Amino acid sequence: MDKKGLGKVINENASKFIELAKNKEILVVSHFDTDGITSASIMIKSLKKLQKKFSVKIVKSLDEKFIQELPKDRLIIFLDSASGCLNYINNAKLKDVFIIDHHLVSQEVPENVNIINPQLIDGQKISAAGLTYLFCKSFDETNKEFAKLAVLGMIGDMMEKEINKLNHNIVNDSEIVKKRGLLIYPSTRPLNRTLEYSSNPFIPGVTGNSDGVLELLREAGLSPENGNYKSLIELNDEEMTRLTTAILLRSPKAKHEGIIGDIFLLKFFNKLEDARELSATINACSRLGETGAALKFCLEISNAKKEAESIYVKYKQHIISGLKYVSETPEKFEGKGFVIINGKNKLKDTMAGTIASILSNSSLYEPGTIIITMAYYDDKIKVSARNVGRTGRNVREILSEIIEKIGGEVGGHEFAAGCIVSQEKENEFINSIKKALELEVIKI
Repeated sequence: MDKKGLGKVINENASKFIELAKNKEILVVSHFDTDGITSASIMIKSLKKLQKKFSVKIVKSLDEKFIQELPKDRLIIFLDSASGCLNYINNAKLKDVFIIDHHLVSQEVPENVNIINPQLIDGQKISAAGLTYLFCKSFDETNKEFAKLAVLGMIGDMMEKEINKLNHNIVNDSEIVKKRGLLIYPSTRPLNRTLEYSSNPFIPGVTGNSDGVLELLREAGLSPENGNYKSLIELNDEEMTRLTTAILLRSPKAKHEGIIGDIFLLKFFNKLEDARELSATINACSRLGETGAALKFCLEISNAKKEAESIYVKYKQHIISGLKYVSETPEKFEGKGFVIINGKNKLKDTMAGTIASILSNSSLYEPGTIIITMAYYDDKIKVSARNVGRTGRNVREILSEIIEKIGGEVGGHEFAAGCIVSQEKENEFINSIKKALELEVIKI
């Protein structure tokens, strides 16, 4: 554990980075999810202000081959990634490397690597976008204008419920507008459309069901005005209470405090938007392989909004069909405290984590239940694991133990982790994960 505080480590690394960047071209390598894309966008905007020469690579995952092929003469900065690839970086003999990340560090940090990771300092929960923002702000105070991107990264990393405690200064820098209400997004669009595509929370009989939506709204006494329903933030207190009651009646396991909270609104493309919707739009572009569109959207490049929103519509359709598949598939193993859904080639690999997250945030399962989703891609299987209610056993540790025996890659956090295994090991993995989860139940 580093005795220096996080702030001091960030400042020291930022100074060293700026010094080395005087004579070197920079390569930014970032993860492809919302946190990684917003981290890359903050870095791009900051380097442009400094008039630095740089290039950007957005990656789904890092492996030894990719790292070996990185240019040795560049100043390389990894964002939201690389904490689990320190041995690969060392073996590749890269000279000047910086890592800004918040994932678990399980290997020794090589001498040529400058790392900012709270796991090595104080264990504070902060997104990579938050760390990247603080890093860029430390060498140029005017970079506080990029705080809103850091907030989108935090929300993308499911930290919105802890957003004030952990990142108070970043939130203040972002000039965010906060309102209290139902945690269904987007809060700025007509209610009927918002409810139909609501996946967090997932509402049984309503999500993905337009007839179910209209029935719910009738029960809540909400009617369209001039052909259009109000948006969530336009409801008065009485209307909000009626709608909340109607949703809770359909989700008996859901708790009132779990679906009511702070709604964050940010100015994007000169319009006040729901931060969760913006974050989900970025995520949608990346999950459907359109990382360029996601970056352009974050950089607020003209026409990017229309392109990103069009991709997001397709993505929401993928979610609805994914949830339908999950509810009907026979490829499901349910045990005490766990569910394993093997999507094979019927579930898009980039959707596996999204579906697992939606199910873990629904009221369908008890808190602590482990949701495992699997999907094919190339000759591999993408595995995502989530804990319902972000409580219970450490899924990263469970996956790590299995991967150590059968081979593959693992990453993520205590309650949201994933791994990649060969399709040849499919049955071995399923048997191993079932055994591990059943054993845990016996131990308890």
